[in-house]
Amino acid sequence: MKSIASITSVLLFATLSTLVLAQNVEVKDAWARSSVPGQRATGAFMKLIAKEDIRLIAASSRAAGVVEVHEMKMEGDVMKMRALPGGLELPAGKTVELKPGGFHVMLMDLKAPLAKDSTIALTLIFKDSKGIEKRMEVMVPVALAAPGGGVMTDHTQRKM
Repeated sequence: MKSIASITSVLLFATLSTLVLAQNVEVKDAWARSSVPGQRATGAFMKLIAKEDIRLIAASSRAAGVVEVHEMKMEGDVMKMRALPGGLELPAGKTVELKPGGFHVMLMDLKAPLAKDSTIALTLIFKDSKGIEKRMEVMVPVALAAPGGGVMTDHTQRKM
């Protein structure tokens, strides 16, 4: 029975986090990569769809001491990761995917390992074209891999 209850709670959290509607932004398929003891950082991923032009400027979580909006991109033959100081532009009506190897929310200085099948609260902070900040809290399920597929390790995806 414990296993069924655990599966039910995971499915409930996954359903709640799969589609979160805010005034101006829709969040779909949110998840965070699980971590192991001693691991100090991990990523959170999702799809964002804005109703109007808006920017994801920051994020926060009690699960981590530092949370930043990051990008990974190739510079020559080297994959580089960096924080986006101005945030991430979300054009109206377009899906912007935060995924391993691309844009993502970086959770650093983890307070404790993120256990598979748990959830974390993640606050997304947006700024609209008028300069007004808007916050949205999303309950994000923790998993080894993205919903529906491969194992994620160090910002890369491998199919098993």
